[in-house]
Amino acid sequence: QVQLIESGGGLVQAGGSLRLSCAASGRTFSSYAMGWFRQAPGKERIIVAAIGGNGGITSYADSVKGRFTISRDNAKNTVYLQMNSLKPEDTAVYYCAADTNYNKIRSGSYQSYYYWGQGTQVTVSS
Repeated sequence: QVQLIESGGGLVQAGGSLRLSCAASGRTFSSYAMGWFRQAPGKERIIVAAIGGNGGITSYADSVKGRFTISRDNAKNTVYLQMNSLKPEDTAVYYCAADTNYNKIRSGSYQSYYYWGQGTQVTVSS
């Protein structure tokens, strides 16, 4: 069982930056691949970025490559999403998710199997 709590969302102007954090409970955090997802109003929840358990492998949606960076600190049981050069189309609720299988998280296709946080709102004004 993993409990996830996101923080760091807010309102920012286009071109600005935010860093999201996701704190996890439990003593086996490094056993979990982690992902950041987002859901805009009226749209499906989609994968934004994923990271393997030891941080050695990452993947990104094309829409955020070069702007967003996912990282983790296993000593702090926390995963981060650094978001730079934000655009209005990045506006969404951002969720972190955990799964023991990196490829399942990376695909974003097994959402009913993941552990989820409650989400944090990111709003980018133009």
